[in-house]
Amino acid sequence: FRSDAHRLFVEATDTPGPGRPELLEDSDLSRTLDVLRNRLLALHQVAMENISNDERSARDRTLLISGLLGLIGIAILVVGFITAHSIARRFGAPIETLAKAADKIGQGDFDVTLPVSGVAEMSSLSRRFGLMAEALRLYRASNTEALGSGRKRLLAVLDSIDDGLVILDRHGRIEHANPVATRQLFSHGDPQGQDLGTMLNNPALTQAVQRVLSGNLLEETPQDLVVEVSGESRLLTWGISPVSHDDGRNIGAVMVVRDVTEQRAFERVRNDFVLRASHELRTPMTGMHMAFGLLAERLKFPAESRERDLVRTVDEEMHRLVRLINDLLNFSRYQSGTQKLELQPCDVADLLRQANHRFIGPAAEKHIELDLEIAEGLPPINIDRTQIERVLDNLIGNALRHTPEGGTIRLQARCQDERVAIAVEDSGDGIPLSQQGRIFEPFVQVGRKKGGVGLGLALCREIVQLHGGRIALRSQQGKGSRFYLLLPV
Repeated sequence: FRSDAHRLFVEATDTPGPGRPELLEDSDLSRTLDVLRNRLLALHQVAMENISNDERSARDRTLLISGLLGLIGIAILVVGFITAHSIARRFGAPIETLAKAADKIGQGDFDVTLPVSGVAEMSSLSRRFGLMAEALRLYRASNTEALGSGRKRLLAVLDSIDDGLVILDRHGRIEHANPVATRQLFSHGDPQGQDLGTMLNNPALTQAVQRVLSGNLLEETPQDLVVEVSGESRLLTWGISPVSHDDGRNIGAVMVVRDVTEQRAFERVRNDFVLRASHELRTPMTGMHMAFGLLAERLKFPAESRERDLVRTVDEEMHRLVRLINDLLNFSRYQSGTQKLELQPCDVADLLRQANHRFIGPAAEKHIELDLEIAEGLPPINIDRTQIERVLDNLIGNALRHTPEGGTIRLQARCQDERVAIAVEDSGDGIPLSQQGRIFEPFVQVGRKKGGVGLGLALCREIVQLHGGRIALRSQQGKGSRFYLLLPV
């Protein structure tokens, strides 16, 4: 039918002119086209319904697949959660127990309970953790025993020392006092954990302790402590040294105390004797020296004769005796406190220039270079210039005596905190470390080139200390020495 209708339609449209058939309602062609249209509409309707059914089927399939995928995802999540929970129960509890055990071990408690797990890995970890805890316990016990033994040995050594020793913590509290210090300082109470200065009712001692603990040195030699021991007044000399950690932190201090009651009494007797003897010797010796000088002027001997040498020798020795007597008198006055200072403001730069001028000739004779190194803007210092010049002359003279030809001596001055530091540095032989501790004691001489009686440096120390300052030495054998004064502004 569709082929016949198509044929008729083609013939009707291809026939030209008047012979072309008319499309009338009652014609066969019209009826055929109506049938064709209806068939086409029916086919179109069927096609649209098929497309709609296909789309609906595809949508249903998509929803079904999405639902299935969602169900599968939910199932996976549920299975994962159940699995994770199971794993957490199997591993989490033992790990938490191990963490708590590690915390206890870190706090020093090695008596811990380790978890038992059916998992081979956790069981192995617990076993190794237990071995580690046991090794740490044994190591700690060994260290504790070694530290305890070392502390006992140290305390035994400290307790056997004849001087009093007090160990302070970083806050100035007493950690330990050996029997000598306990007998000398703390016979009235237990010093453990007490503040040293407060317990001895000595504010100056408290300040000294705090200064040392803060990393500074004592500016001057501390005054003797006066204490009552068994109803008797005793004099104690003392010193404090910081105790430092390897990283430089101060972790405490050590105070050394020595009973010098008898020594101070002997020094007073000695000073009185020296003072009286010097006074008694000074007058006749001065008279003898003057008389001999007059006699030497009258005696006429040839310049190269033996007699002239003897006269010169006697004159030099008498000069030496007069100088020795004067040194003894001055030293006795300083030690007894009878020497008075005439303090006046002094320009440090001018002080060193004058000292340099006094020794430039002797230095040139030995081909020694005498250098001045003076910092800018030095403040004036309040001193007895004559006495400080005596100190500088003694130090420079010693440096000249111990510096070889071609060496160098430096006179230096600079500010240091609230003080002026004056130094005499040489490139000489240096002083052995074993002798440096006694260098400022009276009648002590060091080095190969000795002269005088060993009162020069002792007198220098007394003069500087009377000014409220400090004199110290830094020396290395074979590399020279450096004496320096710290004088208050």
